[in-house]
Amino acid sequence: MRLQWVTLTIIALNVGIYLIGLIGWPDHYGTNFATIAFGHVPSVINDLKTLPAQYAVVPDDFYWVTAITGAFLHADIWHLGGNMLFIWVFGDNVEDAMGHFKFAIFYLLCAFAGSWFHAFSFPASDAALIGASGAAAGIIAAYLMLHPKVWVWVLFAARIPLRLPAWTVLGFWLGMQVWMYVMSSDGEISWAAHVGGGLTGIVLTPILKRWAVPLFDREVIVPGAVVLKEDADLPPKVEPPRWGRGAVAKSN
Repeated sequence: MRLQWVTLTIIALNVGIYLIGLIGWPDHYGTNFATIAFGHVPSVINDLKTLPAQYAVVPDDFYWVTAITGAFLHADIWHLGGNMLFIWVFGDNVEDAMGHFKFAIFYLLCAFAGSWFHAFSFPASDAALIGASGAAAGIIAAYLMLHPKVWVWVLFAARIPLRLPAWTVLGFWLGMQVWMYVMSSDGEISWAAHVGGGLTGIVLTPILKRWAVPLFDREVIVPGAVVLKEDADLPPKVEPPRWGRGAVAKSN
C-alpha cells in the first residue's frame, strides 16, 4: 500500500495555513486580511468592483488564482475540521485510484470549479469565498463513482451509528447540495461551490482514474503486490479490496 502523500500534504497545508491565521494575519478595518486578499470575491473576478488597495495583493490579471488560494483558507476550526474529515476519509482512496500527480490535478480543478461556479451563480456578491468544500465535494463524487458498494459508518441524528452503503449516504449528500443550491440564495454556506466541485469530480473521475480501476465496483482486482496462498482460509464471498485502505471506510 503506497503512502497517499498528496492527501496528507493537502491536509497539512490547510491546517498549517489555519494555524498561521491564529497567530495573526495583518488586519484592516476589523476584517481578516487573508480572507479578502486571497479569498475569491465574485464581484471582483467579474470586473464589477475592485478590492481596496490594502487588499490588492493578487494582480488583476492573475486574480483567477484566488479560486484556488481561497480553498486553503477556513473561517474557524469547525469549518476546517469538517472539510479535512471528508478529505481524510475519502481522499486517500481516490488518490490511490488516480495516482499522486493526477489526484493533485483533480483536487485543484475541483477547487477551482467550485469557486468558479459560485462566482457564476452570484456574480455581484462582495463576500469572499473560502474553504475546501468544493474540492471535498469533488472527492466525495469521485468516491461515489469508484466505490458505491463500500459500507460506511454514519451518525444518524448525530447520535445513532448506522452502517450503510456508500451510494445511499454519499448520493444523498450530493443530492442535498443540489437541492440547497436550487432552493437557497447566496449565504454563509456556498452550495454552489459544492455543486460545482461535485459535478467536476463526476466528469473528471473516468478521465483521471487509472485505466485498470473499474467504476462502480463492478469487479475487484487484486493488486500485483498481494500474494494469496492456495490454502488460505478465507471467509466465503470475501475478496481482498483493490484500492484504498480497506473495504470499509469509517466516518465519524
